[in-house]
Amino acid sequence: CLKEEDANCPKREQSCRSAAPELRLRMWDSRRARSVPRSLSSPGGLGQLGVGLAKLLRKRFGRNNVILSDIRKPADNVFYSGPFIYADILDYKNLREIVVNNRITWLFHYSALLSAVGEANVPLARAVNITGLHNVLDIAAEHSLRLFVPSTIGAFGPTSPRDPTPDLCIQRPRTIYGVSKVHAELMGEYYHYRYGLDFRCLRYPGIISADSQPGGGTTDYAVQIFHDAIKTGKFQCNLKPDTRLPMMYIDDCLKATLEVMEAPAEMLSMRTYNISAMSFTPEELAQEVQKHVPELQVTYKVDDVRQAIADSWPMNFDDRNARRDWGWKHDYDLPELVTTMFNFLGSDSRIAQAN
Repeated sequence: CLKEEDANCPKREQSCRSAAPELRLRMWDSRRARSVPRSLSSPGGLGQLGVGLAKLLRKRFGRNNVILSDIRKPADNVFYSGPFIYADILDYKNLREIVVNNRITWLFHYSALLSAVGEANVPLARAVNITGLHNVLDIAAEHSLRLFVPSTIGAFGPTSPRDPTPDLCIQRPRTIYGVSKVHAELMGEYYHYRYGLDFRCLRYPGIISADSQPGGGTTDYAVQIFHDAIKTGKFQCNLKPDTRLPMMYIDDCLKATLEVMEAPAEMLSMRTYNISAMSFTPEELAQEVQKHVPELQVTYKVDDVRQAIADSWPMNFDDRNARRDWGWKHDYDLPELVTTMFNFLGSDSRIAQAN
C-alpha cells in the first residue's frame, strides 16, 4: 500500500491495509484518476500463495502498496521485500485497526488450516477457518473493501459430480476444511446480496509451487515428488497411482486471482468460480518427472485419510464460466509445469550434476 501521508507519492490516494491472513491492495485506473488498491494479506500470508501474490501485486502496484501479514516471523527475504505486519485472524479489534490505520481497500484472506491438517485438529480448524472468516467478512462489509477468499476442490464431496465438476452442483464435503470453504462461499455471497460486499472467490485446484515446502494438503504429493527426485532420487506417494485430481502451477493461480479481482463487477455472473489448468494422476506425474530424472524410484504407501479425502474430490473442474465471463486462460500444462519446477529447483541438484 502506498503511504498516503507521503505528499510526494504519485499514487498517494492509494491505501495500504494489513489484516490477519490477508493481502490488501488498491489499484490505479489510468482512465479515471482512481486510487490504486491498497492490499493486505492476512495471517496465512507467509504461505506459498500469500508470498507469491504479494510479489505479483507489488510488481503491479508498487512495493509499498501491499502489506503482507501473518502470526509467524517472516524470513529475511520476505521481511525486506516489502511491508509486513503481525496480524491474528482471530483478533477482531487488531484486524479492524489495521484496516482503518492503513486505509486498506483490497483484502486477500488466505488464513486456513488445510485438509489433512484440519482433520487432525478440528477445533483449531473451526476457529481459524470459520470464526476468522466471520471477522474478515464483518470488517470488509463495514469498510467497503473488495474481499477475496480462496476456495478449493475440497469444497466438494463424494455425492458431487466428479468428472467434470461444474460451478453449481451438490457439494456436501466431509472434511472440516471443505465444510468451512462451502461456508465461506455461501457467507460471501450472502454478504454480497445483503450488504453489497464486493466478495470474490475462486475454487483453486491443487497448487504446485517451487517456492515453498509442502504444507499438509492432500495434493502436496505433487510438490514433494520434485524435492525428493532432486534430493534422493526416491519418492513414496501417499495416494494411489490412479488418483486423478485437478492441478495448477502457482503462476497460473496467482494470475487468475489478480484477474478476477480486477474484473469489472458487471462481468461477473457469479461470486465463486472454478478455475482449472490440468488434471493428472500420481502415476502420470511420475512418468513426466522421470523424463527429467530417469533413475527416480517411485513407490506407493497409501495414507487412508488422504486417500479418502482425494476420492471425494473432483477429478476435473469445469471452468467454462470463468473463461467466458472474465477471460480466464491458463498458461501451464503438465509438461511445462514439470520443466518449470526443475528449472527452479534443479540448478544445484543431482540433475545438474548428472547433466
